[in-house]
Amino acid sequence: MKLRKEDNVIVIAGRDKGKTGKVLSVIPTENKVLVEGINVSKRHTKPTEKLPRGGILDVTKAIDASKVMVVDPTTGKPARIGYAFKADGTKERIFKVSASAKASAKKAKPAEKKTTENKTKEAESDKGAKAGKK
Repeated sequence: MKLRKEDNVIVIAGRDKGKTGKVLSVIPTENKVLVEGINVSKRHTKPTEKLPRGGILDVTKAIDASKVMVVDPTTGKPARIGYAFKADGTKERIFKVSASAKASAKKAKPAEKKTTENKTKEAESDKGAKAGKK
């Protein structure tokens, strides 16, 4: 699970869609997170020694981790999380939306553009392949 305690997240699905909050705890075995102010429900309690008056309490419940995205602190946009290794060998958490991820994407080899010559060659080779199958 790539989410951590104290991360700021935005809800992307469900009744609290669009709300943001801070991760209070992470439950990796259930793939859930507890987010401050999200998925709040009412709990009716009887009087006990701890709570002598009893009453109706607001309880924050866990939400599935797939329904939240981390908010990138530099851009303020929801982002996916990735990892990069520094030169000294340490592992660093990066946000896919931020400039550091964009710089690495620009270094990637650009895809070959298809020209009209390439398209005609591909079409001819496809016709030859189809004729051989019949």
